[in-house]
Amino acid sequence: MPERFPTPFLLRDLAWSPVVRLVGSRQVGKTTLAKHLQSKLEKNSIYLDLELPSDRFKLTDAQSYLSMHAGACVIMDEVQVMPELFPILRGLIDRQRDPGRFLLLGSAAAHLVKNVTESLAGRIVYHELSPFSYSEVSTQYTLQDHWVRGGFPLPLMPPSPTIARKWMDDFVETFIFRDLALLGYSLPSATIRNMMIMLAHLHGGLLNASQLAKSLGISQLTATRYLEILEGSFLIRRLPPYFSNIGKRLTKSPKIFVRDSGLVHHLLRIFSYEHLVGHPDVGNSWEGYVTEQIIREAPEFTDFFHYRTQAGAEMDLLLVLPNGKQMGIEIKFSNTPKLSKGFYNSIEDLKPEHTYVITPGSEPVRLQNGITICSLPWFLREVLPGVAG
Repeated sequence: MPERFPTPFLLRDLAWSPVVRLVGSRQVGKTTLAKHLQSKLEKNSIYLDLELPSDRFKLTDAQSYLSMHAGACVIMDEVQVMPELFPILRGLIDRQRDPGRFLLLGSAAAHLVKNVTESLAGRIVYHELSPFSYSEVSTQYTLQDHWVRGGFPLPLMPPSPTIARKWMDDFVETFIFRDLALLGYSLPSATIRNMMIMLAHLHGGLLNASQLAKSLGISQLTATRYLEILEGSFLIRRLPPYFSNIGKRLTKSPKIFVRDSGLVHHLLRIFSYEHLVGHPDVGNSWEGYVTEQIIREAPEFTDFFHYRTQAGAEMDLLLVLPNGKQMGIEIKFSNTPKLSKGFYNSIEDLKPEHTYVITPGSEPVRLQNGITICSLPWFLREVLPGVAG
């Protein structure tokens, strides 16, 4: 199992925070990572899977059981199925605020889980585990394979393409019929499925919630609520527009992405690299893939935006780094990219410290105007590690 990116940050925060919560979509490897962390902790640890009746039974009197193990790190998997635990954890922590008392695993963001936000505010640190990033598996898989299949472990390394396709079908169905119900949501399954398919077709474009709602035959308020649930389940990402006091008429809509490239390809019924490169959505697929890889590996406290004005200036991805500097990124599915006037206009508007054009396989070339053209692997390996300051 490759070393996962959040590992050192989880260990760092378990050394000072009483509660650390590791969140991420189902089947990304949270349980495997938590069991790996057990061998690295300085204190004893206990693992509880709250989807198992036997482990839930141990928490019938949760206060007594957890108090008995106050000196250990208690790891609770799928904690969202027992939201009544969060007020109990708050009381135990306030009584004994030792670091690393609880490591909570879950497949939903805090705002989707009853009690977690109000109960553990000021006592908890969050980390997200995404599907495998390319850098985590680059010694085992090609960029093409990772882009087509995505980063979920089983579809990335299946015994056959048929099994990978079956796994994705089951993943979508389980999310619709089981996971949403466990979170307390009773949503129309056909509408959620159709929304996911529509979002795959909108992947990389501007989100028009009103038009999406009209296409689905639901209200805009309902569509917005469903989008929040999909985003809180780590299946989609809304990339916000960048605003600044530059006197421009700016596009206010976010860009919409299905976060895992394998899932977006499954929803679009694309099952091979040959099919992908001939598909009309290949450019949007590549933009979403690159965007997600960069966001996963960028330094902590980086903010991410897209930029577009009504006059035509446009930048695919803008990073505001922890030191306040900006990095502009254009994403092209061509190793000989042609840069638009809108991209140059965006550079004039924003004046980023560094500007990159990222392609599948270009050798790094620095143009006279300071723009660097490079491949995604080179950017992830040579650029991102050096911008944390």
